[in-house]
Amino acid sequence: MTDFREKRKQRDRWFIRLCTGVTWMTVGVLGILLAHVVKEGFVWLDWDFLNSFPSRHPEEAGLKSALWGSVWLIGMTAMFAIPLGVATAVYLEEFAPKNRLLRIFEINIANLAGMPSILYGVLGLAIFVRFLGFDRSLWSGSMTMSLLVLPVIVIAAQGAIRAVPASIREGAFALGARRWQVVWWQVLPSALPGIMTGVILALSRAMGETAPMIMIGALSYVAFTPETADDPFTALPVQIFNWAARPQAEFHGLAAAGIIVLLVLLLSMNAGAVFIREKLQRYK
Repeated sequence: MTDFREKRKQRDRWFIRLCTGVTWMTVGVLGILLAHVVKEGFVWLDWDFLNSFPSRHPEEAGLKSALWGSVWLIGMTAMFAIPLGVATAVYLEEFAPKNRLLRIFEINIANLAGMPSILYGVLGLAIFVRFLGFDRSLWSGSMTMSLLVLPVIVIAAQGAIRAVPASIREGAFALGARRWQVVWWQVLPSALPGIMTGVILALSRAMGETAPMIMIGALSYVAFTPETADDPFTALPVQIFNWAARPQAEFHGLAAAGIIVLLVLLLSMNAGAVFIREKLQRYK
């Protein structure tokens, strides 16, 4: 019996060492990639790079149109996806009957969250670009991105709502509140930190996606900033992909600089999610 316990403990130690080694190896590879990107792209980062349009001449090229296109894209995606995703989660958790049909819906939502992003690009091309006639505009891009992040928002919001203690609902019902009042004034404020965290992480994923944007025809060369939702657009991942595909080494440096800008934006959004969550939790 003692030998068996010693063997189990030894297996546990080896498993922990294996997991630790794999983790540090992954972190090391990521660190090497980040160091290479910073080394190649930092020399290209300046105000002119952020305030210039793309060009065939590397020394004159910049990210202005792609940067503003990403801002428009994420803003419109948030406008469509956040209300619909949170409302869907509230209905599924608080109002929908708990039966087999609800379980099927939840399984399908989980499957949609794990689908490859290129499939959403095909869907956006078929529905928004061609069938609805939005062409290759910000409408098509934002609605495609909304489809991409909607399952993630629904799942995150469901988890946050499910984590609200039942005693909060029971206390509100005991005071005579109706169900919609309980949801609006008690459940949603308590679940808001988790919902906001899931929303920001979903929007961060949308900002970094390239395949759906290429599929619906986001332009790789745009020498203007969008002014309306009907305008053509480009985005940071598309512009980075275009530069990285060119044979000249100077454009590879520009792509590395674009990656740095994209990483800064993503880290800022994630930091904002943490800040909002902490603030809401303290308020609650």
